[in-house]
Amino acid sequence: MTLVCVNPQTDPRWQQLIIDQPSCVFHSPAWLRVLADTYPFEVSAYLLLDERGNPQAGAPFCRVADARGQRLVALSFSDFCDPIAATPAQWRALADALVGEGQGVVVRPLHNELPLADERFSLFNRARWHGLDLRPTQEQLWQGLHESARRAIRKAENAGVVIREADSSEDVRTFFDLHLQTRKLKYRMLAQPYGFFENIWRQFVEPGNGVLMLAYHQGEVIGATLYLEWKDTFVYKFNTSKPDNLLARPNDLLIWRGIEHAKAKGFAKFDFGLSDWDQEGLIRYKMKFATEEKTISFLRYTPDAPPNPGDQELRSLLGPLTQLFTDEAVPNSVTEQAGNLLYRYFT
Repeated sequence: MTLVCVNPQTDPRWQQLIIDQPSCVFHSPAWLRVLADTYPFEVSAYLLLDERGNPQAGAPFCRVADARGQRLVALSFSDFCDPIAATPAQWRALADALVGEGQGVVVRPLHNELPLADERFSLFNRARWHGLDLRPTQEQLWQGLHESARRAIRKAENAGVVIREADSSEDVRTFFDLHLQTRKLKYRMLAQPYGFFENIWRQFVEPGNGVLMLAYHQGEVIGATLYLEWKDTFVYKFNTSKPDNLLARPNDLLIWRGIEHAKAKGFAKFDFGLSDWDQEGLIRYKMKFATEEKTISFLRYTPDAPPNPGDQELRSLLGPLTQLFTDEAVPNSVTEQAGNLLYRYFT
């Protein structure tokens, strides 16, 4: 085997690997371009090639260099990102290359358990993942929903909630304003830069590999869900809604319309993405629809070096700054600018 470092946004060998091997949307060149176009990261990948030059294994990562120091993250701002490796030897070769750069390394495997057995990496966090098998008939999928989900969908329809697919950049802005408000007031978190969603629109939705669904009630947008598509999987990536309109149940209807859309396009899997380990309410909500639950493991390799004082100082500031800029009295325009400036440090 030969190890090479490539740009996975453009290298045809990376495209060949992720088409031939099990892969997810976060391996896709489109997603990697979203990251590279939004944040000041260098997106790279290690590839293992056989004697004929054909790719056999690989791992994408972001080279991050900022006030917190230098580090490799596989993969920044992605729910999970398994190394594409079928054997311990393949994983060892890829991990040796990552560790050999002498920087901290973070990986987030979901389906591939090989990194969990690597003694160089320690577990520092966990999250939950949920999925739904779309291969049953639509009627079977409907009957498989929790009764509370079916009631909520009927309630939304009876209340006159209508789902429309976004068709313009103005719809992206409408979604973002609602997303920012939800993160600010419900979770006291900064939103990703607006440019992040513009890049998702350009890389996924405009080419027909994703859809932004908007929920309308009495002529007003009260909820929205952004879905991405990759191979046989339909991915529920971002959801937001107005808290004052939750009695109209837009979120349940948005998911059901997403399931109908995915089923009509022939997808086999519905990926509900990441939920923080302690988000019990969100986990219960997803389990009304999902049939599968797994654990996303956050693993870290830490080189034998003195702690970076800049990292420690910035980490201590990010929490208070987030609380400051997400205060209800702060104008949304200021909160948005804070996210533009600070969000990249959360990786």
